[in-house]
Amino acid sequence: MKQFILIVLALFLAACGPQKSTEVVLPDGFKVTARVAATPQEHEKGLMFVTNLPENEGMLFVFDHEQDLLFWMKNTLIDLDMVFIGADRTVTSVAEQMPHSYTYTPDSQVAQAAGYGQYVLELAAKTAARHAIKPGTKIQFSLTDKK
Repeated sequence: MKQFILIVLALFLAACGPQKSTEVVLPDGFKVTARVAATPQEHEKGLMFVTNLPENEGMLFVFDHEQDLLFWMKNTLIDLDMVFIGADRTVTSVAEQMPHSYTYTPDSQVAQAAGYGQYVLELAAKTAARHAIKPGTKIQFSLTDKK
């Protein structure tokens, strides 16, 4: 049954088409290839059901303007660092080592991360500390067509 579910999920993801990505340069020069989530549907899906995220990969959530943001980690199967970034590409806050959850995790026990910004970069847990990401540092990336 588990294999069937994984096959159905793989087919669903393939049907969604290729997702845009961008190169993100962290404060120490380390480069990450980040999938771009710019639409409400991409925001909702995020990194749900991903079982492995190498240190040099991530997801960059793009919003139309700076705002208070709240991320709920339901069905996020890996621990993550979440970097909240302002419109000027300055880190506003970092939520480190956000714990994973499963479909059966009670909603009241699902981790949440809140911050302010126009962008949120999700990375594998402990990546932020390893690469000197903290409030006030700059993150470099470019977006040619965010939607």
